[in-house]
Amino acid sequence: MRKGTKRVLGGLALAAGAVGAAGAYVGRKKKVKPKQQRTSENSANVWARPGMTVTFRAELMPGRDREARTARVKVLLPSGRVTLQEVAGEHARNEFEAL
Repeated sequence: MRKGTKRVLGGLALAAGAVGAAGAYVGRKKKVKPKQQRTSENSANVWARPGMTVTFRAELMPGRDREARTARVKVLLPSGRVTLQEVAGEHARNEFEAL
């Protein structure tokens, strides 16, 4: 292959990569919604609310009965995790038994 042909093919490959990256960026930008819209749409569909009681799974607290594994939700965080009144720290949905 001649030097000129290599340069042309290299330029085409670089241009194709740039077009693909730009297309991916524009497509992603269209799909992402502002944070305010996401929270307002899903506000009715949350897994826990302040004041609600939740029970830890038995695997996480072996040897304790159901009442000892139950706590009340203090705050629901924007990440979907919760803080509890009786237990310190943030806890995820998968740490609790299904309702």
